[in-house]
Amino acid sequence: MKSVFYIFFILFFSTWSQAQVLKRTRGTDPQGDQNRRLDQQSEDMRSVKDDREKPDISKYKIISISNDTTYVDTTLSIQKSYKFNYLRKDAFDLLPFSNVGRPYTQLGYSFQDLQALPRFGARAKHFNYLEVEDIAYYEVPTPLTELYFKTVFEQGQTLDALFTTNVKPNLNLSIAYKGLRSLGNYQRELTSTGNLRIGFNYRTKNNRYFIRSHFAAQDIFNQENGGLTDRSYQQFINEIEEIQNRAAAEVRLDNAETEMDAKRFYVNHFYNIRPGNDSTQNGQIRLNHILDFTDKEYRFIQASSTPEYFGPTFENTDLMDEVEYQNVANTLILSYKQNQLGRIGFKAMHNNINYLYNSIVVLEDKRIPNLLQTDVISLGGTYLKTYKGFKLEGDATYNITGDFDGYDIHGKISKSLSDSLQFSARIDLSSSAPNLNWILNQSDYENYNWYNPNYENVNTQHLGIEAKSNVYGKLTTSLTQIDNHAYFEYQSTPEGITADSLLRPRQADLQVRYLKIKAEKEFNYGHFNLVNTVMYQNVMEGESIFPVPEFVTRNSLFYDNYLFDKALYLQTGLTFNYFTSFMSKAYDPILSEFALQNFQELDGFYTLDFFLNAKVREARIFFKLENFTTLLEGNTSFAAPRQPYRDFAIRFGLVWNFFL
Repeated sequence: MKSVFYIFFILFFSTWSQAQVLKRTRGTDPQGDQNRRLDQQSEDMRSVKDDREKPDISKYKIISISNDTTYVDTTLSIQKSYKFNYLRKDAFDLLPFSNVGRPYTQLGYSFQDLQALPRFGARAKHFNYLEVEDIAYYEVPTPLTELYFKTVFEQGQTLDALFTTNVKPNLNLSIAYKGLRSLGNYQRELTSTGNLRIGFNYRTKNNRYFIRSHFAAQDIFNQENGGLTDRSYQQFINEIEEIQNRAAAEVRLDNAETEMDAKRFYVNHFYNIRPGNDSTQNGQIRLNHILDFTDKEYRFIQASSTPEYFGPTFENTDLMDEVEYQNVANTLILSYKQNQLGRIGFKAMHNNINYLYNSIVVLEDKRIPNLLQTDVISLGGTYLKTYKGFKLEGDATYNITGDFDGYDIHGKISKSLSDSLQFSARIDLSSSAPNLNWILNQSDYENYNWYNPNYENVNTQHLGIEAKSNVYGKLTTSLTQIDNHAYFEYQSTPEGITADSLLRPRQADLQVRYLKIKAEKEFNYGHFNLVNTVMYQNVMEGESIFPVPEFVTRNSLFYDNYLFDKALYLQTGLTFNYFTSFMSKAYDPILSEFALQNFQELDGFYTLDFFLNAKVREARIFFKLENFTTLLEGNTSFAAPRQPYRDFAIRFGLVWNFFL
């Protein structure tokens, strides 16, 4: 991946040098003058200030794959501070493990991305995985660079660098790379990840053909320590002095690691067969084609087996569980736009899915195949209409052939009731087979081999309502119902002892009903600000298989002001985080999944961070004392069973935009 940085800096400096050369103007005197020519040449050689008018910031457009357009925002806000993390998004309902780049315990769930097909497994590896919807496209009047940097825990850093430029007004190219390396404070928790994105955005001059495409190569590597041993667990909660040096804490695994490599080539393009009669595109006929080729590989590697934790093995040394997944998806959408009816689209989709292990496993009582392969053909439709201020959106897909039955339906209605009040409601329905590693899994550990072709589809119904007011804040409410919920679980032995080797995929025979209410509100008094986010959750049915904390809250109290004749904007204050106790899931390193357990309740705890944020021109600088109260109170908190939470740390970094 070092070559990526070379490419980036070559592009950056070559563009920078080109930006320094001013366009020459020809003289009007036909005779000319030798001295004048010499003076002009001398002037051209000198460094000259560029007096060209800078483009407005709104010209630097960021376009999502759903065609929502925003622009580069160089302001500093508390929300920017919340997003200043490894994931580059607000992680309010995620509880991080002790090192950057490791999994997160989910404190809340969202169900807006339901689909009709099963997903690849190893979901704990996907927190930093960039999906199609996470890739942005650009349209900029001059070259744009964004640099993100933040310190980590011991021997490393995280960097996210973006460069984009319009070669022509209608042709944009972009390249970005996010890299992380962090050793961590505990043994065997090194993380090393990379996310490369190369993007392409083009439209014809007559605006009849549009194409957006990207290539993404992502690798996520983690050393796995399995958490604290029973002895070090007791030392941790008793705050024994010898374990205050976290590198001396005993961990359960000293020779295991996991990695996921993923590549994706994506093309989304459409042609307006009939451009439409007027500016409203009335009568427009559009043909849209989408290609998504995704390839993933997941590996669990261990130098020598640990049967005391995961049961007997087929091999005692050089263990490696490896699975490969490929999905080639082609979608065609033919749509018609009519002012009275809206935009109505007919959709046809084909997915070629391959989920592959290297060999067949034959046990005494069962045979585990090595391949799930199928072609799924789906039909559906799309709808978009604005009627009397209401925006109506719909999308539906139904699988008609293949080994995986299913459907997904999404509908949304939204309206701006006034300049300061917006309202939206959505419904999401799906029926889909469980993720592929619930159906088929192979491992060198005997108890991690299963084949469940007869699992029922997981049926999910999600209803969400959102209201946003400049006066009263933002309120989001959702109610989710799940039938045939699929999950992993640690089973107890006849003696009542829970053993890791008895982890099994399960499917619930009871219904899950999950209510989530989230409120956000900001109060301002002069230069003082109080920003609150509170989430209430209630699992009305199925709490034993769907654990979540009842309350999660985040509150930031800070002072902000402009200093030095408004050359510096400053924010400084405290952020308080808290969640209530619950029986959280435990992390399993073999599968890179979370599983139900009954051996350790995750006690609710609070953290208090001191932060100082500053903005100088286009640079936003962030400085934070994380969890500083542990300096006085100690740290006995866990992010998941056996996984201790982070200690006090001083971390800083910046986000900087360059407009050339």
